[in-house]
Amino acid sequence: MSQPQNKQKSRPPEAPGGGATVDQWLSWLELIHPTEIDLGLDRVLVVLRRLFRKKPAVRVVTVAGTNGKGSTVATLEALLQAAGRRTGAYTSPHLQKYNERIRIDGQDIDDAGLVSAFEKVEAARGSVTLTYFEFGTLAAFVALAEAGVQDWILEVGLGGRLDAVNVLDASLAIITSIDIDHVAFLGDNREVIGFEKAGILRPGIPAVVADVDAPRSVIQQAEAQKVALILGGRDYTIQEAREDSGDITTRLHVQEARFRLPSGPLPVQSVAAAVVAVRVLEPGLEKDVIETALFGVKVPGRFERLGRNPDLYVDVGHNPHAAGWLCKRLQALKGEDQKVFAVYAALADKDVEGVASAMAPVVDDWYLAGLDVPRGLDSVALWQRLESGSLFGKLHDGSSSPQVKACSSVAAAISEAKANAGEKDIIIVFGSFFTVAEARTLLL
Repeated sequence: MSQPQNKQKSRPPEAPGGGATVDQWLSWLELIHPTEIDLGLDRVLVVLRRLFRKKPAVRVVTVAGTNGKGSTVATLEALLQAAGRRTGAYTSPHLQKYNERIRIDGQDIDDAGLVSAFEKVEAARGSVTLTYFEFGTLAAFVALAEAGVQDWILEVGLGGRLDAVNVLDASLAIITSIDIDHVAFLGDNREVIGFEKAGILRPGIPAVVADVDAPRSVIQQAEAQKVALILGGRDYTIQEAREDSGDITTRLHVQEARFRLPSGPLPVQSVAAAVVAVRVLEPGLEKDVIETALFGVKVPGRFERLGRNPDLYVDVGHNPHAAGWLCKRLQALKGEDQKVFAVYAALADKDVEGVASAMAPVVDDWYLAGLDVPRGLDSVALWQRLESGSLFGKLHDGSSSPQVKACSSVAAAISEAKANAGEKDIIIVFGSFFTVAEARTLLL
């Protein structure tokens, strides 16, 4: 009888040594866990307790939602700074540099601070396995703690209940919107997804829910935990009004207060949620200070204009809910004699059919681009998915079908769109953070 052979387990790669760069750390982080996403808090909690003996003495604002999270974080960040507070923000994903994920007093963290945080997490981790996102989340906590900021504004990466950000109890929670995305992890209906988002709530804390059609699962969780719920459409409203000049302005009505909101480029629901939140956190902040801060907020990649004649915008929207918002923004800009040229590139696990349908009412010509990244669709595969649903015959409300062209890359698609667009037309580049990152590299 042959002797059983001992199967030697593959050893995890060794962590970067002293003097390693951010890129070396990031390359290593991609290798240390067998899966990209491994939802759950147990492993993260173990390392968190090694890093912090007790919860940091700061205010924590946790922001969840299907869309609009980054805009809410940036707006609240600006409002708290206007109130004289020192802020730290954590968002994901990044567009072009990982450092964008961690902001201290509005500035991206520098390489030295980021590497130092990575080193501390690795020293505390021991044999605990962490995903790329979990490791980066704990590093963000370390960086914000070392910076000594007063308010931590944390964007949930995926869902809420089991996301690594949720290991910290929120002092205030914000849920921006609830729609269908990440079906494999969160479920395929708004009630189930709402339950996951509501996992960031904590007993007795204030919470702002911006979705005016919030699922019952969210309301039930808030009621069960006696959350001080501030609900969009019930406790505050957003209204458009025509001024004496004829201009249309957007106003937030919350209790007895009225605030003028920017009409763009950020989702007005996200901006309003941040205003409502700051009134809870800093009730003495004056109206004129709030409004001045609002009109200075910009978020890269969120309906960002990168060119003129023709106007060229980029947007990171990648699901039907976001595409519907983007369509309305473009419809508001589009004149009778203007055409909209869409450069669209997406990841394979996204609802590209739903996105295309949501954008159909405003797009005249499509330039389908390939994405050379993990899970990226090439232009032919993207075309086939849209064509299989007979979408090209109904992608536009006009009398003629749209022109559709497959391009090898986002850069090639932008070049084609610019060659065919007139000076008064509009080009929109959208579909993924990767899509926008490639466009920004090309155009900035």
